[in-house]
Amino acid sequence: MIQQVEAVYERGVLRPLEPLALAESQRVKLTISDAEAGRYRRDTEFLEWAKAEVAAMPRVPSLEEVQKLMSKIPGSLVEDFAAEREE
Repeated sequence: MIQQVEAVYERGVLRPLEPLALAESQRVKLTISDAEAGRYRRDTEFLEWAKAEVAAMPRVPSLEEVQKLMSKIPGSLVEDFAAEREE
């Protein structure tokens, strides 16, 4: 079983911020990461999803094919980002 929980380090002890489904004295293996690293988890999950999608494709288009198809889209991403930011 794998659980991902946040904890606070106080006086030399890690204190989970939510209850854990563990038996008393059960040994576990910890991986420590700064809570700020959690904000990148969504990006990592998206990349894993995208990799799975590409792996499931019967044929992956070449970069040239993608560029050719994208060149037919009107407008500019730079213009879209600037408009979104109201620059």
